[in-house]
Amino acid sequence: MSDLKEIIAANLTALRQQAGLTQLQLAEMLNYSDKAVSKWERGESIPDLRVLIQLAEIYHITLDDIVREQPEKPVKPRLNLVKRRLLIALLSAGLVWVIATGVFMILYYISSVKDYASLTYVVAPFISSVVLFVFSAIWGRRITMTLCASAIVWSVVLIVHVFLARFAPEVTIWPFYIVAGGVQLLVIGWFILRKLYKPNRKSDLYNGDKSK
Repeated sequence: MSDLKEIIAANLTALRQQAGLTQLQLAEMLNYSDKAVSKWERGESIPDLRVLIQLAEIYHITLDDIVREQPEKPVKPRLNLVKRRLLIALLSAGLVWVIATGVFMILYYISSVKDYASLTYVVAPFISSVVLFVFSAIWGRRITMTLCASAIVWSVVLIVHVFLARFAPEVTIWPFYIVAGGVQLLVIGWFILRKLYKPNRKSDLYNGDKSK
């Protein structure tokens, strides 16, 4: 078993380095802690089968390439999953602005609402922030979730500011910024707590990670 641990540890280290990923980046892609990844690469524990399958998918290799000794020709991951996910998220957010432009053009040529067509671009930042937040939540990226949550907060303030300035100029706007600042602090606090508190995964116990 010790030989198997050493083989898997050496392969996981080589694969991660060839993919240009840090232990933290790989950990976030797997929804594990970087501490767990470090233990796998030191041979202190072995990832469970589900994680091994995820790793094989990330590196576009087979399970056999992970559990057997390094072949004569080194395995070269063909795809950086982080870049692919980033591209998907950015394209989705960009689609929001394409749709917003289409709505703007429609409203602009309707005489009764022409003056309000530009408000489409005031709402677009909020929608695109929500889209990015959803992708970050699906893929478990805490820092991008925090950034997107902050963008949601301030895009809501932008909408309130512009709409009140346009339709209710007598309403005082600055209290909304104070509220948004408080919400922003909560978002930052949430990120810090998520960063500091990383619950142990069950697989750590199954794979011999019983450090106390």
